[in-house]
Amino acid sequence: MKYSGYPEVGELVVGEVDEIADFGVFVDLDEYEDKRGLSHISEVASGWIKNVRDHVQEGQTVVAKVLDVDEDSQQIDLSIKDVNEHQRKDTIQAWKNQQKADNWMELALGEDVDDDTYTTVANGLLAEYETLYEAFEQAAIHGTDALDDTDLAEDHVDAIVQTARENVSVPFVTVTGYVDLRCPTPDGVDDVKEALQAAEGNGEVPPEVELEVTYVGAPEYRIKVQAPDYKTAEAELEASAARATEAIEAAGGEGEYHRERREDDE
Repeated sequence: MKYSGYPEVGELVVGEVDEIADFGVFVDLDEYEDKRGLSHISEVASGWIKNVRDHVQEGQTVVAKVLDVDEDSQQIDLSIKDVNEHQRKDTIQAWKNQQKADNWMELALGEDVDDDTYTTVANGLLAEYETLYEAFEQAAIHGTDALDDTDLAEDHVDAIVQTARENVSVPFVTVTGYVDLRCPTPDGVDDVKEALQAAEGNGEVPPEVELEVTYVGAPEYRIKVQAPDYKTAEAELEASAARATEAIEAAGGEGEYHRERREDDE
């Protein structure tokens, strides 16, 4: 999706070098419709420049900082040299993510979607999320729940969620903890099994979370949680251990949660 207006002063923009002149470089701005900026030779690189082509080439993708915007004359002044490597990488990544999101929008809505529908859906997502990429990422993780607060039609929500889950690679983190379960009662073995079932969630684990409980060595069991972020993963890990402990204590046993494996079990 390209913006119809102008970039703001201080904004970092991505563009393609369209023309090189003795006095500077013309850059087509990829994120804005029919917008072209100029980076004066003094803003292309630090120090004295003998030949602009020693620093940039036609067709090259560059990141530039917007120095000035004159809408009356349709002039946008840019600086390529004022962008450090960290800024360049982050801006390029955000630009690539936006391109992916634009492609996902076409997949969700169809290549022949009219501009009004596209704009309505895009604005609905952007009302809740900073970027379309973030909206699709959250839809992939949380499903329709991620779009509950939008004003989008149900069919558009379903299409976005389906497209997101088919195309978005969701980042996950993994955390591990351990729980010791002891139960000296006659039905202790069955009680431990029930406690392990409780640890696995009994249907309480959110769909975006993967939780696995495995046997390490009596009385120790490993709980491994995979989730979209550490906060969620840690919360689900502790909740799993708490469910197991509560279940075994209700049966007359003991439960203890710890993050590291016991040394005597190594």
